[in-house]
Order: sequence, then C-alpha cells, then structure tokens
Amino acid sequence: MQTTGRTGGGLTRRGLGLTAGATAALSAVGARAGTDSIAVRTRSGPFRLHRDGEALSAKGIRYGEAERFQPPRPARGGPSATDRFGPASPQRGGEPDQSEDCLRLNIWTPPNPGSRRPVIVYIHGGAYSTGSGSSPLTNGARLAVRGDAVVITVNHRLGPLGYAPLARLAPGFEDSGNLGQLDLVLALEWVRDNIAAFGGDPACVTLVGQSGGGAKIATLIAMPAAAGLFHRAVTLSGQQVTASGPLNATRRGQVWLEALGLTPDRIDEVRTLPVQRLIEASGATDPILGGSLYFGPVLDGRSLPRHPFFPDAPAQSAAIPMMIGNCREETLAFLGDDPSTAGLTWETLPAKLTPSQMRIDVAPEEVVAWYRAEHPELTPDQVLIRATTAARSWRAAVIEAEARAAQGSPAFVYQLDFPSRRTNGRTGAYHTSDIPLMLDNVMAEGSGASGPDGQAMADRMADALIAFARTGDPNHPGLPRWTPYSLARRETMVLDRASRMENDPRGDERRFFGRIPYIQPGT
Repeated sequence: MQTTGRTGGGLTRRGLGLTAGATAALSAVGARAGTDSIAVRTRSGPFRLHRDGEALSAKGIRYGEAERFQPPRPARGGPSATDRFGPASPQRGGEPDQSEDCLRLNIWTPPNPGSRRPVIVYIHGGAYSTGSGSSPLTNGARLAVRGDAVVITVNHRLGPLGYAPLARLAPGFEDSGNLGQLDLVLALEWVRDNIAAFGGDPACVTLVGQSGGGAKIATLIAMPAAAGLFHRAVTLSGQQVTASGPLNATRRGQVWLEALGLTPDRIDEVRTLPVQRLIEASGATDPILGGSLYFGPVLDGRSLPRHPFFPDAPAQSAAIPMMIGNCREETLAFLGDDPSTAGLTWETLPAKLTPSQMRIDVAPEEVVAWYRAEHPELTPDQVLIRATTAARSWRAAVIEAEARAAQGSPAFVYQLDFPSRRTNGRTGAYHTSDIPLMLDNVMAEGSGASGPDGQAMADRMADALIAFARTGDPNHPGLPRWTPYSLARRETMVLDRASRMENDPRGDERRFFGRIPYIQPGT
C-alpha cells in the first residue's frame, strides 16, 4: 500500500487522483502488512480504514439516527468505531447484535489509493423484517479488490420499526409505513456526500439487492426522494410490483396494535414499550396473507406516491440501467428442507400447492395436470418446486422485465441454472444461491457453491456485476454476448457451467401462469 513515507502524513488530492470536488484525502498511519490503518476525513468527520483481507474496510459507520417511528436524520456527534460491524435492526430470529441504533453502513475499498471507482451498495435480504449487512456471504473485500470498486453494505430499520402502517390510525405516524425506505435514502445521501473520501465516484453508484433487498431497490426506483442517488440497479430474486395498499396496510397495523394489547387511542405507547414486545407482536397472524404479519412498503402518497411497477415502470428511473435475475429452483430454499414434502405422490402433491405457496388463485389440480401433460419427465417433488417458483418471485421478475421493455428501457435479464448444494445434500439453483456467486464469496460460510466449479461461476457473475457497475452493461469476455430483454424475444442470459443466451426460457410456464392475475405478496 502506498504511503506518504511518514506516519500520519496526509496524501494530497493530486497523489490520490481525487477531483477538485473531493471532500477528503486519505492519510497512511501504518505501513506493515496486516496492521495498516488509514485515516479518512469526510464531511461527516474522520473515520479509519482497517485491513480486511486484501482490502481496507470501515465498518459500523453511523450514517443516521432516528426517534422511534419518525423519519431519520443525519447522524450527529463523533464518528463511531470502524473495526467491527454495527448492530442490526431488532428482529425475530437469531441475528446477533441487535439495537435500535442500527443506521450503520460498512465500506470496503482497495488498499491502493485511487479515486472515481464505481460504488456498489448491497442491500440485504430477509423480506422487510430480518437480516443485516454483516453476513460473510456479503463481505465486500473480495469484490472491491477484484473490481477496483468501493463496496458498501447497509443496515436500516426492519419489521414494525421500519414499516409499521400506522399513518391512518393516529397523527404523528405519517411516515411510519416507509421508514426503512427513508433510512436507505439517507444512507444513499451519505454515500453521495462522503464516498469520494474512500475513492468512490458518487456519480457511479450501483444498488444490488437479493430477495427483500431487491424489492427495496424496486421500491426506491419509484420514490422521488431517491431520484439521482443511484445510477444502476441489480435485483437478485427480489421484486416489488405493487406496494401494500393503505387500507390493507392499516388492517395490519390494527392487528399489530391488538397483539400489543393497545387500542388506537393508546397508540403513543408504542414509542416507549420495550422493543422486544414490538417485535414479538409482529408474529400475530396477517389478516390478508395468513402467517406472521407482513411489513413492507406502503402506498402512502408521501414518500411512495405510486406502485413500484404498476401500471408501468416508473418514468423517473427510465434512464437507470437495470439487471433483473432469478434462480430456476427458487423455492427449493423454502420447501427443500420441509420433511412434510418428503415422498410426495401425484395424489398428495395438490395439497402442497396452497395459496401461501403459489401466491395466486389457481386450482392446484389444474397445475398438476398441466405439468404432467407438458413435462412428464418431472417428479411430483420437482413439480412442487417448479410450480411454486414460477408462480411466485419469478412471475414478478417477468412483470418488471416486461414493464421495462415496454418503457423502452429494457433490462438485462438472467436465470441462474448453476446448481449449489444445500446442507441436506439437495442441489439446485435455489433462492440465495446467487449471492456468493455474484459477490465472489463462494468460500464463505453459508455458501453452497464452494469448489472449483463454484469459483469459475463466481468469476463470470462477479465480472458481469463489475462491468455493469462501471458501464451499465454486464458484457465481458467470460460470457456470451448479453442482449437486453425485449417483448418480441425475451432475451435471457442462462447462467450455468456453460452459460448461454436463450429466448424466453420456461416460456410455456410463463404463458400458463400468465393467464392468472398476479397479486404481489403483501398487497
């Protein structure tokens, strides 16, 4: 790593290659491999980069703060420590280190000083209720060095803290249904104002998100407050065609209050109740979907004035290049470990094709009969995975790709066929299996794609992401020529050991399920 030759010496803009508008310079304060530390001066104060693999990182940076159920504001006070991840939003499940002080982000940058690098901001999945930016699968060190890029992961408010639909129940909660989205907007404003200090180009920001992270990106695409804050968008198995309507959202808010033992006239008590009670109450039964309560973006007429991809693609984001992906066996991640699906027969299969799994109103017997006639090579178990995948997240990906093509701003579409291995030994291209491939972390804990084949696939996918982040076009020498999606041909890159371009893959399934109205989960 280049240094100034003296401990604590400041590097000049010229030495860094920073533009005249850059707000900071880096200074090296240590030069021994493995103990390097670099001070960074930003508009938000000084921070310190630490060695993380072959990259440098600053973790747990506080980009904002917020009172409960209120919009976020820029962080005040001194900078936070940057040698460990910051806390995740309070949530159900086993995510470690939870706190309401969760508006944090993590940055990785190559060790050599530089500037105007593309910036890749990864938004974690977990629907709108779980997850964080500190998973080993989303560590940005390898991708930053591989692509000479600045990589960021971000935490924000989740579940009822980020998406409680209370606006119609009492004054003072007008923005409560979209607070998690407003947190992300604030994080992107922080990136715009400060990322040049870390060598990033604030005019070349790519959002990448998997599952719920992709859905959050699809929602940001339609939010006026997010306009101009990012310049490319990549969604991995995560779409948001419509937001939760205000009336259904309010029904969910009422159920949540009832689970807390509150009535609307006592709603202000949610500001002071122990946070664990708020999270526990989110396990109440959803009045629309069944299962636990859905928390997600609300069509509130304020921060979200329209549905993300209904009735069309948002005009405000027409100029933003987009990549939309899905995995061929998405629901293997949800159903492949379910012992109740073992030993399925043609007679027992229809009972498993429930509305909660299909997410559309269709007779399961009709679905089974169609697959048996059109795909006699498939077993009942394979039909379960194929049908639930085709009717759920893939359907929304097709709708978004069609909307972009109709707008004249087509997306680059991919289908992951490369199989990863689950802990129970089952293989397939399941939901989440593209994360370590796209982010070049196939050897990380939780990856099902370790080994030479997995790394070779990661090489192709990570290089596509880097090319897209740099230019808005994912083409590179490791893949066949990738052309954007059109309504006439439905061009799709099928990512596998031997990747290929294919027109309308699974077209028969698309047409079969396309006859049935699609209702976005949560709306």
